[in-house]
Amino acid sequence: MSDPSPRRYDLDWIRIGAFFLLILYHVGMFYVPWDWHVKSPQPVAWLEPVMLLTNPWRLSLLFLVSGAATRFMADKLAPGVLVSQRTARLLPPLALGVLIIVPPQSYYEIVEQLGFAEGYLAFYGRYLTASGGWCDAEGCLITPTWNHLWFVAYLLIYTLALAALIAWARPVLRRLEAGFSSLPAWALLITPILFLGLARAVLLPRFGITHALVDDGYNHVLSFSMFLFGYLTARSDTVRQRLISLRWPALVLALAAYGAFSLYAWTWREAVAEPAASLVLAMRFVYAVDQWCAIVAILGFGARHLNRPHPALAYLTLAVFPYYIVHQSVIVVAGHHLAQTGLPQGVEAALLIVVTIAACGLTYEIVRRVPLLRPWFGLKN
Repeated sequence: MSDPSPRRYDLDWIRIGAFFLLILYHVGMFYVPWDWHVKSPQPVAWLEPVMLLTNPWRLSLLFLVSGAATRFMADKLAPGVLVSQRTARLLPPLALGVLIIVPPQSYYEIVEQLGFAEGYLAFYGRYLTASGGWCDAEGCLITPTWNHLWFVAYLLIYTLALAALIAWARPVLRRLEAGFSSLPAWALLITPILFLGLARAVLLPRFGITHALVDDGYNHVLSFSMFLFGYLTARSDTVRQRLISLRWPALVLALAAYGAFSLYAWTWREAVAEPAASLVLAMRFVYAVDQWCAIVAILGFGARHLNRPHPALAYLTLAVFPYYIVHQSVIVVAGHHLAQTGLPQGVEAALLIVVTIAACGLTYEIVRRVPLLRPWFGLKN
């Protein structure tokens, strides 16, 4: 059964929330002990379980919601028009990001990690020509790069692949859509967990996660499957009602799996020996439970409580993509300089969040008023 309503406001709210969580997550990456472009000189170990609260599902949710948004576009457009419109929206921001927005991230990365001291202009020439030779024991920095904008590149590629499926295999898509709508609630919960767990167990050890497009097999299986699920279920009122009915059990399962995986990750974070292979395999599936059940809970609660318009929704729906484009570079540059001020870390972190949101907001307010800039930040003229 298809939902005849022209818009799913709950998905708009979820997309906005997921992007803003991503901004906070990247602020956390400056402080958590994990590797990143730049780091606080005072890492905060207790942030690790906090970061794990969203780590399994935040990007998968964004791909799912993006797939749903693509469905509403695809139902009104021919595949060729869909490709041209998505390309016009995604390719200019990706190009701007690689050439202008992202380079400061790489610059401050080599300043901090390799002691580079030749200045930004000297760096930028080498960045563009891939001639930096910036290497350490873990490998070399490859430039030009898209860093956090890998999401934009992958979304563009997935849209092209979906448009091809719509053009040449539409009956297959319709059968898949009907199949998802016919799944009982328990299967809608369990089947994706098994799929995600198997993918993580089999593909993650082989491919890792690189965000480099051509050697990122596990990430493509994960992200494209979420994108396709969003596309196939966006208009199904049956799936929406089942997600609503699953929201509470999914939330309980997600929290239990999060607790188990966080305990596992914390226990082995500094261990010299590796955990037993059987424990690693079990945790692959625990991670999948957290991943999918959190998404089901968010979609279920969103469908139940957020499927309504609001005056702020139109503004935030447009603002969130420009925010995403610039946020990580702001965090890297501001974090690097704030760390040198000697401020108490709590004050520094609060300032970093405020500066990031203010810079993103200022960028959007400027961009949306200048027609020449709008396409470069994913906005229509």
